[in-house]
Amino acid sequence: MTRVRTVLFDRDSILAEDPSGPDGVRPAPGAREALGMLRLHGVRTGFVALRPDGGHGRLSDADVRAVNHRVDDLLGPFDIWGVCPHGPDDGCHCRPPEPGLILWAAGRVCTAPADCAVVGTAADAEAAARVGAHGILVPDERTRPEETARAGHVAPDVLTAVRALLTGPPQGRVLVDERPIESAFEPGEG
Repeated sequence: MTRVRTVLFDRDSILAEDPSGPDGVRPAPGAREALGMLRLHGVRTGFVALRPDGGHGRLSDADVRAVNHRVDDLLGPFDIWGVCPHGPDDGCHCRPPEPGLILWAAGRVCTAPADCAVVGTAADAEAAARVGAHGILVPDERTRPEETARAGHVAPDVLTAVRALLTGPPQGRVLVDERPIESAFEPGEG
């Protein structure tokens, strides 16, 4: 079983809340712990993102860089960051579900796509699958039921996704949900 060497996260759906500007960026629940576990095990980390508003001017290039630096300050250091600057109708090869951004990021950290995992949206998971990387969908309120049904691997949260990756490439379609186990150890219960 090949060990996953690099994990790329969707910046806006998995790592950071409110990435609309550097002052509003907050770590998403579980992100800090998930990244810490990967780094402890020598797994490289990175994030990928779409430029907010599809590259149509909501944030300047300087603002996008400031958001990336803020995410890195809060959760880093990351080995790689990548942002697709294109809009949905620009026909680029880096905007998921196209795999260009994943290939670029993997190349920058000298990791074969088969040794990478991508944790994020349905489009991120599809982009990963197109190049032989391991894609894990972490559904949120925008995820459609048909996207969840179509995904190769699904995890309820980022911590579950990372725990599964630390044992090797993901096994099974739905990765184990560890939240009920955690609730058994909450103070004041049984």
